[in-house]
Amino acid sequence: MPLKKRNVLKITTLMLSMGVSLSTLAHDMGLQLYSVRNQMQEDAPSTLAKVSEWGIVNLEAGGNLHGYSLHEFKALLDLNGFKVVSADSSFEEIRDNPMAAVYKAHFYGAKLATIYWAPHEGKFTLEDAKHTVEVLNKGGAILAKHGITLQYHPHGYEFDKWQDGTLLDYIIQNTTHASFEMDVFWVKQAAQDPLALLNKYPNKFTSMHLKDRAVGSPYSQDGKADKDTMVVLGQGDVGIEEIVKKGKEYGVKYFFIEDESDRVMKQVPKSIEYLESINF
Repeated sequence: MPLKKRNVLKITTLMLSMGVSLSTLAHDMGLQLYSVRNQMQEDAPSTLAKVSEWGIVNLEAGGNLHGYSLHEFKALLDLNGFKVVSADSSFEEIRDNPMAAVYKAHFYGAKLATIYWAPHEGKFTLEDAKHTVEVLNKGGAILAKHGITLQYHPHGYEFDKWQDGTLLDYIIQNTTHASFEMDVFWVKQAAQDPLALLNKYPNKFTSMHLKDRAVGSPYSQDGKADKDTMVVLGQGDVGIEEIVKKGKEYGVKYFFIEDESDRVMKQVPKSIEYLESINF
């Protein structure tokens, strides 16, 4: 069963009484709230209550308010004891109004703000990559001044060839004012190796999306996949255990479970159990 919040509180209190800094709690599990988007749209209070029952505390959220005002939505999160550690943003917001991302992150108490998609027509090109780097560096510098780390989440279309590597190599190597969030599913979906990417850039990834891919699923590099190929962690071909282990070694702070399948309410508890079985 998931580690309950009351037990987390007891452990935290004990650590503080022993003089152990909370900064030593280096790796935290959370949920990307997009996982339960359909359930939230139908009944947000009940859905959040269920997520809380799973023992989840940390969330990546804030992009979709599901019909609530910002303050109403935050009140629902607070009611269930959630902490938004990464506030959803967008390429357009960071490009056109980065201070909006700053205010949103501060409103939630988040230290991270994340972009999930770089707009492009057809195949992602070197010009698209250059524009992405420009937006990440300009916007990221502004966010950093206000204590917020900007993250970019690749979706697989960035793996087209560039010199001896890929366009993602170009983006990572030229981005100086933002960090990265690795979605291990989308890396694998693009026929790439998440573990090799971690080893290549050991200090570039602040957080991860953990989701697994059914064995034998077809590859693609357009950021699209059949959502039903997303399976319980540990049951697919991504190699979750070794990725989590290596991610911890390289200082990845947050590991967000994300499940886009229609089986999310059944799969996420099993994924949590899996992470506990590998001593997350």
